[in-house]
Amino acid sequence: MNPLLSAEQAVLGSVLIDPGQLAHLDWLEPDHFYRPIHQALFAALRKLRTESHPAVATGERVPLSWVTDAVAEASNHVRGLTAVYPHILISACPRPEHAPVYGRMVLEGAIHRSVTAHAIRLHQAARAAVLQGEVEGALHHADVLAGVLEDLARRWGSEPRPVAPATPPPTTPVAPPPVRADQVAEDERLLLAVLVEQPKAMDEVVGWLRPGDFADPAHGQLYRCVGALHHRGEPIDRITVLWEAQRRGLLSDGTLTTEQLTAICDGVGAGSAEWLGEQIMRSSVASTAAASARAIRALAENETLAPGRLISHALHALGPLDEVRARWQTANGAPAPPTDGPPTAQVHAALARSTARPAARPSECPGPASTSSAARPPSRAHG
Repeated sequence: MNPLLSAEQAVLGSVLIDPGQLAHLDWLEPDHFYRPIHQALFAALRKLRTESHPAVATGERVPLSWVTDAVAEASNHVRGLTAVYPHILISACPRPEHAPVYGRMVLEGAIHRSVTAHAIRLHQAARAAVLQGEVEGALHHADVLAGVLEDLARRWGSEPRPVAPATPPPTTPVAPPPVRADQVAEDERLLLAVLVEQPKAMDEVVGWLRPGDFADPAHGQLYRCVGALHHRGEPIDRITVLWEAQRRGLLSDGTLTTEQLTAICDGVGAGSAEWLGEQIMRSSVASTAAASARAIRALAENETLAPGRLISHALHALGPLDEVRARWQTANGAPAPPTDGPPTAQVHAALARSTARPAARPSECPGPASTSSAARPPSRAHG
């Protein structure tokens, strides 16, 4: 027998036997029940209690009208409810005084179903964002999901705070539609060509664009190379970028090939870095929303996960989307929140590059590059 179905029947059976149990179930809502017939019955029982049905006031034997009136009220909202079914519910309740425990079981099932449903909606909105190039719908559904998680936490009696799971939930990556994927890849190649051809254009995107925003990991790594050169104040052209890629092992491990680098660096290089960066950020928001949705759905479908942990892990899974959203808003001109610490320009430059490497010895670098490296300030952050 399904444990959730048994719990729902036990809750209703306990209230039919003892109407006073409703006083201990104020936190339980009709839509927390899975079966529509159970939703209608619980709503009817609550309505009868609100209307001061005689069965609620008496402390003696519960009159038959409590059952018949509940069936009559519920039948106004659902089909298929017979006079026999309440007696089945009553027989399914081992102990009426355990109603709060049965109710918690019903709420636990509702939490898993609710989180699953909202994660599916977020994923659908994220997929639509990939196709349409608009992310507002996905961000709206992310906000709705966050609000649902906070409400469920309050109902369950836990604190809504993000906690990372011990082991990340398994997810199945879903590739974007081929047409859109080709456009995103083309935008990334064009941006890199612009940054190599117009090194000062890096100032337009370094504050909010990160290597992880690139759909193609090879493009993200190449952006790290350009960011590292920009951070160190070294010249940026196809030769220095190729050298930086070699220093980072990107050529030896197969991440990039010389042909790929040449094709990008010898590109047209004309265009707006800011506009292209915004297109990449838009794609990053959509893909991050889809990844968060898949992770949350995998968590919600794990029936062994307690509701408090499910809510905390789901909030943690929304964290990457919150971070990308903040940078997306910065890219679109929204003011960034004030922060204390190193100068903003230095932090942005450090995040756009990879882990800092020790400065090369003068004997290993030509004069101008050596002087520039030795003169740069110490790094305060790592990308």
